[in-house]
Amino acid sequence: MTLIRIPKRWDRPEREITPEHLFTSRRRLLKGLIGAGVTASIVQLTACNNSAQSQGNVARYQTPESVIPNPQFHDETLTITPQALSSKYNNFYEFGTTKHISQNAQALPTENWKVEVGGLIKNPQTYDIDDLWNKFDIEERIYRFRCVEAWAMVVPWLGFPMRKLMEQVEPTSKAKFVRFTSWYDKQISTGPTGSVFSTIPWPYTESLRVDEMANDLAFFALGIYGQPLPKQHGAPIREVVPWKYGFKGAKSVVKIEFLETQPATFWNTIVPNEYDFEANVNPDKPHPRWSQATERLISEGSPLTWPRQPTLPYNGYGEWVANLYS
Repeated sequence: MTLIRIPKRWDRPEREITPEHLFTSRRRLLKGLIGAGVTASIVQLTACNNSAQSQGNVARYQTPESVIPNPQFHDETLTITPQALSSKYNNFYEFGTTKHISQNAQALPTENWKVEVGGLIKNPQTYDIDDLWNKFDIEERIYRFRCVEAWAMVVPWLGFPMRKLMEQVEPTSKAKFVRFTSWYDKQISTGPTGSVFSTIPWPYTESLRVDEMANDLAFFALGIYGQPLPKQHGAPIREVVPWKYGFKGAKSVVKIEFLETQPATFWNTIVPNEYDFEANVNPDKPHPRWSQATERLISEGSPLTWPRQPTLPYNGYGEWVANLYS
């Protein structure tokens, strides 16, 4: 077994406490939804699709012997967020509107999961879970994770580069974008219901340009902390694009489609002035309602007291992706 030490909690630099009115505004999902339509108040809570599972205060984790840590993405200067801390701050909008939805998310049905890959490709495929784990070389990568809500963590993902799937399905020259569709079943999901939410564009969808998907950073995660993805993490497969804000990473993916034109996506459809299509981490581009110049590091205690650090352009991955946007 490969043993990887998770260092102690985040080192605490000089703190810059988030103003309370900004933090609490993100928990007012249902307030202000009087009458009809979905307004910007909907996005005050769950734009970032992070999820985690409580496993106790682990100091180590084990990865299967067949999983190879990728040395390019095992930066020992990064302090991995303890799983017990990341597990307390979860988003999965389909199952609730608070950060405490891990139990609700256990209703996600992962048995007989299928991922359909189609559109402008030469070799359409349908993968089941065994295919995903066995047809691709699984590796471990430690990535920074940055939420549009201005909080951050560092986690070890298990999975494979998206370009490996592209090599199997062979997109045609007409394919310029790829759309990822998440699982949704209104009979099972316990998230927002009722007529006021009827205009939310379920299921959740996200998209990348094909050249972004082909970048070596773009990753399909099947596991985290040395284990298969828990349901509240977006089991059994989710997108991980670490240079973008977390809402770009669709969870519980059931369909991947290669397209010629840019498709509509979930948050960009609901509030386009707050959640743009590109959504690269950029400290110089503030959100309309808060600065992105710094980020709160998941730690012990109240989120209002979490330590802060400067936000890095492209979340610190500029050497990998800046050329995509020059």
